[in-house]
Amino acid sequence: MAESSVSPTPLLKDELDIVIPTIRNLDFLEMWRPFFQQYHLIIVQDGDPNKIIKVPEGFDYELYNRIDINRILGPKASCISFKDSACRCFGYMVSKKKYIYTIDDDCFVAKNPSGKDINALEQHIKNLLCPSTPYFFNTLYDPYRDGADFVRGYPFSLREGVPTAVSHGLWLNIPDYDAPTQLVKPRERNTRYVDAVMTIPKGTLFPMCGMNLAFNRELIGPAMYFGLMGDGQPIGRYDDMWAGWCIKVICDHLGLGVKTGLPYIWHSKASNPFVNLKKEYKGIYWQEELIPFFQSATLPKDCTTVQKCYIELSKQVRAKLGKVDDYFLKLADAMVTWIEAWDELNPSGGELVLNGAGK
Repeated sequence: MAESSVSPTPLLKDELDIVIPTIRNLDFLEMWRPFFQQYHLIIVQDGDPNKIIKVPEGFDYELYNRIDINRILGPKASCISFKDSACRCFGYMVSKKKYIYTIDDDCFVAKNPSGKDINALEQHIKNLLCPSTPYFFNTLYDPYRDGADFVRGYPFSLREGVPTAVSHGLWLNIPDYDAPTQLVKPRERNTRYVDAVMTIPKGTLFPMCGMNLAFNRELIGPAMYFGLMGDGQPIGRYDDMWAGWCIKVICDHLGLGVKTGLPYIWHSKASNPFVNLKKEYKGIYWQEELIPFFQSATLPKDCTTVQKCYIELSKQVRAKLGKVDDYFLKLADAMVTWIEAWDELNPSGGELVLNGAGK
């Protein structure tokens, strides 16, 4: 057999699931076929469970709708959002793989400045498989990348880095803006391709976008809860933000890293800013209380697993944010339900004990 006819084995083929939330046919997968076809997909269907979602031929996938979620989780299904992309976190829970990549169905393959298609999944895997440097910023960004290294003055004792739990990718074309910014900049497009990956420093929060995101499920999976959003809730479009704030506090506590930057995807269409404003407006007020809450949140040293950290965080949400609005009492309960459901579906090896706590 000629060497050129052998397709290279994709990285982590048997260790990674791709999770996609959707309400429509997944024609967008045709564009991703060269990069996704050899991986297993978990599709979480939102909205009407009787609607038939068509998936292009040749993909290995499992599809869950609301009926499946209710059947699998029973009463605990109350923690999974409905009519909101937050439903995707059910896919994280039922996966049995070490890594997750999640992407929205309006995200297409982007091109780099030289016009070559970007294999977003491959770059995320590279990010996850090399260490992070949250304790000391390297001015050449990612020191583990080819052609880079630690700069003069970087402590040798910190050059080993820490395990990377999360890889946060970016987007060309339609920016990830909130409704007020969308309204005042309706024609703005992101055309800046910045060829860099960096570790978000310890103690620094960030706005996590769920449409191009990968993570190590074993290291941080139980904290990747996208909250109670959408149908029946007073807020939407803060699902990934909530998860991002929670995971960052927990990663900082457990000595794990979060990277942001490459890879880019092409975000093809903007959601309606007026609809978004209705979903977001309480969050826009509440985030002024939420950010200081997460900035000052600390976890005790005996929180040595993600589950313990998350339960502790839920108690602090109840005690401190419950005063902001009753919604946060409901959310604190859902956080506990989520962990109970996670541990039910992931009974063996579900609690990974990390020794970086309290560094």
